[in-house]
Amino acid sequence: MTEQRKQQQKVAILGAAGRDFHDFNAYFRDNSAYRVVAFTATQIPNIADRVYPASIAGSAYPEGIPILAEEDLEEIIADEKIDTCVFSYSDVSHEYVMHLASRSLAAGASFMLLGPRQTMLQSGRPVIAVCAVRTGAGKSQTTRYVVDRLRAFGRQPVVVRHPMPYGDLEKQRVQRFGSYEDLERHEVTIEEREEYEPHLRAGTTVYAGVDYEAILSQAENDGDVVLWDGGNNDLPFFRPDLHIVVADPHRPGHELTYHPGEANLRMADAVVINKSNSATPEGFETVRRNIAAANPRARVFRGRSPLTVDQPDLLKGRRVLAIEDGPSLTHGELRLGAASLAAQEHGAHELVDPRPFAVGSIVETFQKYSATGPVLPAMGYGEEQIEELAETIKRSDAEVIVVGTPVDLARLIDIEQPIVRVTYDLALDEPEAMDDLIRLALERGSSD
Repeated sequence: MTEQRKQQQKVAILGAAGRDFHDFNAYFRDNSAYRVVAFTATQIPNIADRVYPASIAGSAYPEGIPILAEEDLEEIIADEKIDTCVFSYSDVSHEYVMHLASRSLAAGASFMLLGPRQTMLQSGRPVIAVCAVRTGAGKSQTTRYVVDRLRAFGRQPVVVRHPMPYGDLEKQRVQRFGSYEDLERHEVTIEEREEYEPHLRAGTTVYAGVDYEAILSQAENDGDVVLWDGGNNDLPFFRPDLHIVVADPHRPGHELTYHPGEANLRMADAVVINKSNSATPEGFETVRRNIAAANPRARVFRGRSPLTVDQPDLLKGRRVLAIEDGPSLTHGELRLGAASLAAQEHGAHELVDPRPFAVGSIVETFQKYSATGPVLPAMGYGEEQIEELAETIKRSDAEVIVVGTPVDLARLIDIEQPIVRVTYDLALDEPEAMDDLIRLALERGSSD
């Protein structure tokens, strides 16, 4: 064993509490050629300084694997004599990836990206994957659209969501969400609620967690079609029979300049150019041309994202604080979202800039993501940050709060001002063509 250890490549997996754990489980856990010495963590607050538990890591890692801060990468490479750094997170520019590669190389380590063949799991059920080229493109409403179509075909879909295990990893190995009570039991963050609550309202069971082989096994017993709901523009963890990718004409060109969004685009069977109702014709056409050049075999759909406002009369002439989906504004780099667009459409007098009223980690969020417009991202990674979000809202001098995040914030925090909720769905110009692709996927998956 000692001689074998000497020959093993020592690995650090660079992650953000998501794909990094999946890459380890799928490729490295039982691979005697490698020894994973550490994970690193970034993007999400308070996910470093943990240990990937031995109960999931397997017999080769009886003490688990430490999770360290990515900012200390060079020191980790030197201290642990790392041979290879494996990049395992998403929604970052190609330039960002290569900066990390350069840091790894300069410190003496090789740099690796694992591909779909090494990391995709095979399901015994038909699998439809919904991914995106950027966070905030409209993947979630596309997933809900596909759920509705599958039910119309008499099928019972079960949704498996890209991981967001920000707490006790052992407890979060397999998470099943069938009710709002499950959200409380699993102590989920606001980011998780943004993804789970709309599915739960529609009566759809959702799985997530850490160990996606175990998750897939359980999910297959809950439905007859597995719908991969891919977050953070990551690649699917399961081999899809239909791969749908959402592109955003509000960020034209990003479909070719972000990782792994471009890989998603090139792999896609169908691409939905969403938000065509609010984008410029030039932005839409740029995305359409880029798709045609990168993946001419993909079926391209024009999608719209119509907004539904529950109390539009409350917005007219008022000073409004817009609260938007958090990740879309932060690492998704959107300046505005559904709430701010709805406020403008319905005659709000002013969008109240939340930055002068921000407290605690909300201040740090605005400093880190300085391109954010005059809107408040619904940050809530833990009780302390939820309290800081509540205090920021309370301190603002807005007359009305307009909420564009899918989370029912009133269930979590007390808001004194009147609340206007904005929801959005997907509308396709050629729904029959998408139905045909879904039917083919069901046939293909059933025959595997």
